[in-house]
Amino acid sequence: MPRIYDISRTISTTLAVWPGDMPFSIQHVARLSEGAAVNLTTIALSARTGTHADAPYHYTVVGEHPAELPLQSYLGSAHAVTITRQHGGIIPEDFAKHDLAGMERLLIHTWVSLWPDDRWPEDFPYPTIELIDWLAAHGVRLFGVDLPSVDRFDSKDLECHHRLYEHGIVNLESLKFSGVPDGVYELIALPLKIAGACGSPLRAILREI
Repeated sequence: MPRIYDISRTISTTLAVWPGDMPFSIQHVARLSEGAAVNLTTIALSARTGTHADAPYHYTVVGEHPAELPLQSYLGSAHAVTITRQHGGIIPEDFAKHDLAGMERLLIHTWVSLWPDDRWPEDFPYPTIELIDWLAAHGVRLFGVDLPSVDRFDSKDLECHHRLYEHGIVNLESLKFSGVPDGVYELIALPLKIAGACGSPLRAILREI
């Protein structure tokens, strides 16, 4: 059977979130151990908790919500590649040693994949406008990163989010590639059908082709 790699971060009460965002919480409404017929839990979380898909509404006033995202973009062939850049802007030259022929989806593996779930990185490498335009020129339809954002941590204008949107490229953030060899896989990373939200947590997997 083809091997499956789970490239999602585990959602738990210790998962670090974007500074100022709502941390994940879980509450038992009913318990078998207390005589109830079932265990019943209620959860509270940000729409961008852990591994997630951004919806355009996150950064544009009239942007689409998760329920309106193009599902075909989140399912199909994907190139997973490791880059060595530690900090600063990610540029096309960072991929010079990789064979990216025919790529439809690009997933970037950096040192952040080794970062523990309960710690928040701030000085992470980040995509550049040059990189986004290069992806568009190669026909990429999905761009995924193990970084907390496709923009610099302190960015206020989110220029890479907007440039991806202009090119019709969807994005995934906070992936985790520990133990995943570089290669071409089938990506399955469907956002939930949520109306009115700015993003959606998801279970992202890579399946060997």
